Formats: sequence, C-alpha cells, structure tokens
Amino acid sequence: MQRAVLIGCGAMSRAWLEAAKTIDDLKIVGLADINPDAARARAAEFELGDIVIATSIEQLIAEAKPDLVFDVVIPTARHHIVSTALAAGCHVLSEKPMAETLDQARDLIARAKAAGKLHVVVQNRRYLEGVRRIRHAIENGAIGDVTSIHCDFFLAPHFGGFREQMDHVLLLDMAIHTFDAARFMSGTAPEAVYCREWNPRNSWYKQGSSAAAIFELGDGVIFNYRGSWCADGLMTSWESAWRIIGTKGTLVWDGHQDIRAEIAGQGNGKPISGLFSEVAATEIPPLGTSDRTGGHLGVMQDFIAATRGGPEPETVGHQNIKSLAMVFGAIESAETGRRIDISI
Repeated sequence: MQRAVLIGCGAMSRAWLEAAKTIDDLKIVGLADINPDAARARAAEFELGDIVIATSIEQLIAEAKPDLVFDVVIPTARHHIVSTALAAGCHVLSEKPMAETLDQARDLIARAKAAGKLHVVVQNRRYLEGVRRIRHAIENGAIGDVTSIHCDFFLAPHFGGFREQMDHVLLLDMAIHTFDAARFMSGTAPEAVYCREWNPRNSWYKQGSSAAAIFELGDGVIFNYRGSWCADGLMTSWESAWRIIGTKGTLVWDGHQDIRAEIAGQGNGKPISGLFSEVAATEIPPLGTSDRTGGHLGVMQDFIAATRGGPEPETVGHQNIKSLAMVFGAIESAETGRRIDISI
C-alpha cells in the first residue's frame, strides 16, 4: 500500500482526490493547506478519516511519512514544495506549470535525478481521447509526415479574480495545454518561436488576452497558433480547432468529437485532371482498450505505475520542460519582438 499526501486544498484538489480514490493500493494519509479548515473540509468530503492535517509541506511529510506527494499549490510555491518532497525521498506529481521559470524547472529536474525520484507534471489535456487518437493516427502514417499544424483557440470566459489582472494571461495561464498537445500529437520538439501579443479594445483583461505565434518544431514542422480569451461568438472548444497537414493529406479536429482526414488518391497526390488532386476520406480508428485516457486520472495512473516499476511517464519533468519553454519563449518574443530560440 502506497502512502500519499496532497498539499493545496483549493478547487483543483477535488479532481485529484476523485482520481486518487479509484487507484488500488493507494491511501491518502494527509492533506495540507495554509488554511487548515480547507484541508479538514476536503478530508470530510472524501471521508478520509483520521489523517494528518498540516499547514506546511515539512509538517505534512514529518507526520504522515508519505511515499508520494500530490502538489496542487500555486505556482509561486511549487519549487519549494517539490524540492522539499524530493529531498525527503518522495515521488512528486505536480499541477502545471512545473515551475515559474525555466531555471527553476532545470533545477527541479536536477534534484529529481539526484534523488532518484520522479517529478511528473499534470498535463491532463494530452490524455483526452481526441488528442491521443490523433497521435496514434499520425504515428501510423495516416496523413504521411506532418509538415504543419494550425490551431485556433477562441473563447470569451469571464473568470473574474486574478486572471483578469494577470500579465500574459492567455499564454501563461492556458496556452501550455495547446502547446503541449501540438508537441505531443506531432511527436516533435520545439526549436524557436516568434509571437505577437495584444489586448483588443473590448478586452476585460489587464493584458495579453490575445496572441498569435509561429513555432518552429523539429523535422521542419511549423506550428501556427492563434488565440484569444475575449472572442465572443462562434467560439471554439476549450481544446481548440485543429488542422494538421501531412505529406499525404490533412486531418482536422473540432476539439469535440469530430476528427476527419482526407488523403490524396491516385497519382500520389499529383493532379489527375483539372487543378486539384483527387482526395478520399481515410478512417481515424478509435483507441484500443489499453490506451490511456482520462485527464487527471490518466496522468495519475501513469505516475503511480511508474513508481511501481512501470515505464517513465510521458509528462515527467525533463520532457515537460519543453512545453514550458514554448510558453516562456512566446512571452519573451512578445515582449522583445524577436524570434526566440527555445531548444532544450
């Protein structure tokens, strides 16, 4: 039986505890929050019984003696929480982003390696069925080699609170999900970015509610991102609307359930008659029963399996830093007006 604790008992902690209770041989033995009443409320909600309630990571680890730490704190506290947990010999699963800066992210990667422990990041959206179906289709050559990816993210949420006062709100708070999905689906690594950021006159955000970015990925792939958080009407899904172009054809996804692809027919894509090549629909097969999905649960299952001797999770820190670099590179480009190298 593995012993786990969770620190940070805000709204997001509910999804973590819902996922954790479905995993065999895993016991929550402690909760912590700077507001101990929040921790007590979560313990009562999930009927966790007589567990440790703490106000710091040091107290939580000392009293609960966990094997695993679930880190759901605000980003400014992440480096301290993760480094303390790793030093105590715990594996750590963190909310995104993995760090506030790339230097902090590199430091956490080094600490995890030195401790011989895992630090894994919850990139829950790459565990959506649509994202994983597209990855499998591309891996199996459904549209040939990917040459470009085009993504539209247009929503208009009125969050209230801290987001509406953030700098770089779209890039910093949301875009990592989209950037990580593009990297995952294409199977490439980021190399450089040029980004333009702006705040439309109708925006209710302080700064940076809209952005356009061109990423250079490995193998000559270009990823074109367009996004806004103040775009009323005809909104995309939270998962964006995608067009992925390959050497054989094109795949589109509406971010919901509609995934379609067409490939060039006879003549290997050369014009048969008239101006255009003939194209035909090609099937995007469903995922097999062994394929991992489930958002938070999918990430947590892979994390737990790895701590029990299974393969390294795909969102482990030394991989997730590449998605973080896309965010910080886009922000630096927006601030400087320059193309930014983001190779990791």
